[in-house]
Amino acid sequence: MYKLFLCLRYLRRRRIAFLSVAAVCLCTAMVLIVVSVMNGFLQMVRDRSRGMLADLIIENQTLQGFPFYQEFIDLIKTDPVLADRIEEATPVIISYGILRFPSDQITKPAQIVGIRLDETCRVNDFAKGLFYNKYYPGTTHLGPQQEPHFGRDDKGRYVLPPELEEARRRWQGSASERDQKEARQNVSKIYPYPGPGFYWPMPGALYDPSIPLKYLDPVPPSWQGPELPGAIIGTDMVAKRLPDGSYERAYYPRGSTVTLTFVPFTDTGKPLESGTGMPSKVFRYVDDHRTGVYDIDSMSVYVDFDLLQDVLEMDPQKLSEDDPYAIIPARTTQVQIKLTPEYFSDPKKVLETRDLLRAKWNEFILPRLAELRTPELVRRVRIVTWEEKQATYIGAVEKEKYLVTSLISIVSMVAVLLVVCIFYMIVQQKTRDIGIIKSVGATSFGVAQIFLSYGAAVGAVGGGMGIVLGVLFVKYINEIQDGLKWLGEKFNRDLQVWNPEVYAFDRIPNQVESWDVVIIYGVAVLMSVLGSVIAAYQASRVWPVEALRYE
Repeated sequence: MYKLFLCLRYLRRRRIAFLSVAAVCLCTAMVLIVVSVMNGFLQMVRDRSRGMLADLIIENQTLQGFPFYQEFIDLIKTDPVLADRIEEATPVIISYGILRFPSDQITKPAQIVGIRLDETCRVNDFAKGLFYNKYYPGTTHLGPQQEPHFGRDDKGRYVLPPELEEARRRWQGSASERDQKEARQNVSKIYPYPGPGFYWPMPGALYDPSIPLKYLDPVPPSWQGPELPGAIIGTDMVAKRLPDGSYERAYYPRGSTVTLTFVPFTDTGKPLESGTGMPSKVFRYVDDHRTGVYDIDSMSVYVDFDLLQDVLEMDPQKLSEDDPYAIIPARTTQVQIKLTPEYFSDPKKVLETRDLLRAKWNEFILPRLAELRTPELVRRVRIVTWEEKQATYIGAVEKEKYLVTSLISIVSMVAVLLVVCIFYMIVQQKTRDIGIIKSVGATSFGVAQIFLSYGAAVGAVGGGMGIVLGVLFVKYINEIQDGLKWLGEKFNRDLQVWNPEVYAFDRIPNQVESWDVVIIYGVAVLMSVLGSVIAAYQASRVWPVEALRYE
């Protein structure tokens, strides 16, 4: 009982002990913040990479692509061994070019991606990143389409063509209150007063209440302009990011036209010779897509696979007009494969399927090599998992995580040294107390336990306070970042800590893992106990006679 009494007394009465508690608190909070942000960053890299890619990827890492992709897709979907493992497979073309907005004559470099939209949405998480398709489900497609224009009904409310209004009603009937609130907030920031025939409304946009309805004549909604192929554009190419994390889409309304200029290559890697220069084509902006990775969202444009294949002349091409059988087979740059749930959830089965596909590809392509003008295109084909494709990036983030965590942990040793110094001072000041309790029967081990318990109490209190501080900081870290950015703009200083152009992701990870909290708290208590060992040993060696001789 005397051990607990003295331990609590020292903790409450010795003000110098508050320094130990504060040191442990700050170090615990610092380690938790760093570990949470780095773990969140790593998990975000993995999640976003997994969402953009399929379970398995076939590619040869060239802009020329490789042939016989559709034949191979058809083969593996019917193969007795692989058919049960593969849920979907789709080809993807990745090229580069220039995106131009005719409305303001702005040009931007673009990574042009040709996809089969329905298949891509089944292979990965592409559909989750579409903005307008969320509020108007089923209306986003890459086929030819006109520009939707507002109309007004007989009550003065702004309405869209019937197909879009029906889609919006379907969304409102199934959307949560939180999603509908978010939609209303987006409206107020972007289109507080949409004009008929000018803007595509955000969800929930109806009318300007400041204008009496009786002055608004009915106008039927309509589809206007020529039918143009659709293009889905990366969100950061068409919208301005606001400090609260939302986007302002006032620059380019949905349905506006954009021009893409392409850079095609032959199967031998030479630019296509054309008398008119690089080919260009006009598209209609039908939706924007957000992965959350700034480097992708600020460059990517998605168009129909068959259209892009035709523009880049990656469809079947004749080698000679005299010989109708001499052709260059159709090419793609990638094939993405989604496995069935039974197989993608087991890493061993994923690798097993990868190896089966590699063997099947080698067997499939060998008799076809003689048909190719550039056989290296298929010899360089590799089949990898999404983790192997992103291994360099993920590995770099993992190493950075371990390095930063190690450095912060070393810095946190300052708290241990501070505990050692403070406890040693307390032992020197409390020699008389130690002599008294030992003279009335306390053992050396019992005295040592007092200071070990004292150290544990400092670690428990300081660690607990540090955990609370760290969790709150991580939870509101993006708000703190936005506050610093606002403060910097007000005083003309650059106080932005997290730049999406540098760190790729537009928001700082703010998830705290339960196990991180448990481990860091346990280490804080343990290190505080270790910091008190020297003081405990010193106290246990005090002789009562020596301690009380001059008292």
